[in-house]
Amino acid sequence: MVATEHPPRRMRAWMLEGLSDMGRTGGHTGPHAEPEPPHKGQRWWRVMCLTGVDYFSTLGYQPGIAALAAGLLSPIATIVLVVVTLAGALPVYRRVAEESPHGEGSIAMLERLLSFWKGKLFVLTLLGFAATDFLITITLSAADASTHLVENPHLTSTLHDKQLLITLVLVALLGAVFLKGFLEAIGVAVVLVAVYLALNVVVVIVGLWHVGAASHVVTDWSSALTAEHGNVFAMIGVSLLVFPKLALGLSGFETGVAVMPHVKGDDSDTEENPKGRIRDTKKLLTAAALIMSVFLIATSFITTWLIPEKEFESGGRANGRALAYLAHQYLGGAFGTVYDVSTIAILWFAGASAMAGLLNLMPRYLPRYGMAPHWARAVRPMVIVFTLIGFLVTWIFDANVDAQGGAYATGVLVLMSSAAIAVTIAARRAGQQGLTIGFAVVSAVLLYVTGANVVERPDGVKIGACFIAGIILVSLLSRLARAFELRVTSVQLDPMAERFVRDISSRKIRFLANEPDRRDKAEYRDKIEQIRNDNDLPEQEDFVFVEVTVLDASEFEAGLTVRGEVLHNRYRVLTLESSSIPNALAALLLHVRDTTGCIPHIYFEWTEGGPFANFLRFFLFGQGEVAPVTREVLREAEPDRARRPRVHTG
Repeated sequence: MVATEHPPRRMRAWMLEGLSDMGRTGGHTGPHAEPEPPHKGQRWWRVMCLTGVDYFSTLGYQPGIAALAAGLLSPIATIVLVVVTLAGALPVYRRVAEESPHGEGSIAMLERLLSFWKGKLFVLTLLGFAATDFLITITLSAADASTHLVENPHLTSTLHDKQLLITLVLVALLGAVFLKGFLEAIGVAVVLVAVYLALNVVVVIVGLWHVGAASHVVTDWSSALTAEHGNVFAMIGVSLLVFPKLALGLSGFETGVAVMPHVKGDDSDTEENPKGRIRDTKKLLTAAALIMSVFLIATSFITTWLIPEKEFESGGRANGRALAYLAHQYLGGAFGTVYDVSTIAILWFAGASAMAGLLNLMPRYLPRYGMAPHWARAVRPMVIVFTLIGFLVTWIFDANVDAQGGAYATGVLVLMSSAAIAVTIAARRAGQQGLTIGFAVVSAVLLYVTGANVVERPDGVKIGACFIAGIILVSLLSRLARAFELRVTSVQLDPMAERFVRDISSRKIRFLANEPDRRDKAEYRDKIEQIRNDNDLPEQEDFVFVEVTVLDASEFEAGLTVRGEVLHNRYRVLTLESSSIPNALAALLLHVRDTTGCIPHIYFEWTEGGPFANFLRFFLFGQGEVAPVTREVLREAEPDRARRPRVHTG
């Protein structure tokens, strides 16, 4: 019997280890979870490599996308992209890092602006776009890696019809890395980024050398460009029009902020003021943006100058793999194959930063809203969930890169637009007029790009809507399933409240639940008389009133502070503020039982109205039929009936 029980226990402990070790900091774990050990963090350049596998890997397809979208204008359009990156996206996300140093990103900044259910639904919508961005990053990158593998000249004949299977295997391998552990993921990312960037340096240098050896290609390009577009202003105008098609080159900033809890910072950092982490995250974002900008500009020029235009088109040898084409063309089959392997590896692992972002982002919100099970705070179960969703998305899109591009760009751009709006509001509240205007301009640019992308590729919004609908549906069902859960994380009594409890514990502990109205002497006198008559209690029995004020009923978990006061020189009243009346009362009763060793009693009167309507009032507004719900919360929290506080209703 013992031998059969141990393996499941070991498996469960392994699956729930950490709850969560992905750098969730600054928040409580809830009443049913063990606190996680402090995350020691990594040097900023190592974490940059984790976000860089997403950001830098776009070099595998970005030059080809730019060439198809802008033709001869590709280098100019890429320069416009770099300007938007360095002058717009980078300052925005440096500010986001300041405002949300625990990795919540712009979603947390916008969450503070709204309360109650509208705030939760707004956050769930943004989480839907974040899930679209991160999950499509995983599946699209794996699909593009399999494309590079299938289109390698040495493997085309063998693997030409195996792309879906290869993509599924790559997604599974990515999940396996995260099941093994997060430190392993960072170690793999560092190696992949170092090798990939080094190979790209070689390709760029060789490409520039060939351009220098055949200088006519530059003059031919310049002449053709001038003939086609006339002047510089016309070129910039056309570049702005095609800019939305190049937006994939902006990816990486959201994940850069999402994984910032893994940045070590300084030893003097505190959770409330992690100055070192913020400073080093800014270094991370700046270094990644500068490295990528240099490569984007250099590769756009050499691919435009050295690759025939027809090779970029569908079926061409440079379609989706322009730099790989140059590697094979000018450095030979051996180097080209090494470059292909490196590109395949980094594209496969590009999903690592997205997976890290998901594992850092989702557990911060859904469990706190009561919209996910407790195990959603643990890394490994969530890795399995996201991997399975990745399988489904890959199967639906048949591992087609182009089909997923619209959804990917939509997710990236919506999150970047929301970040720009969030920092604009933050700057305005801080009285920083110059920054407010600057961030507002960036917001307008990103909103234009987002709108243009949606108009051109509406499938991205449709896919994002599916993710949003799925998250909202699952979240509401989870909240419904956890409706009767004890969700108060701590109970603190002020000195007066402790005095009331200590005094009444020498007799029978009797609480009287009261919905405060005028709070005059007649209200409390009549309430006591009614409860005594309903429950046939003698007059010598005394009570302590308990009054709960509902704040934000959409909140799920929170601490409870109990204050005591004496009204009209006679009536002892405990006042509580909570998101749910039954949960607050149940938590108070259990706390009193545990601190005094006595079983408390609480008295209610029945609430008028139908049971279904009252349940909806409880679910949405934290009120409703309080007595039976309080008893149900106690029943779930305390299985031993003999130790369960007593609930009386008359």
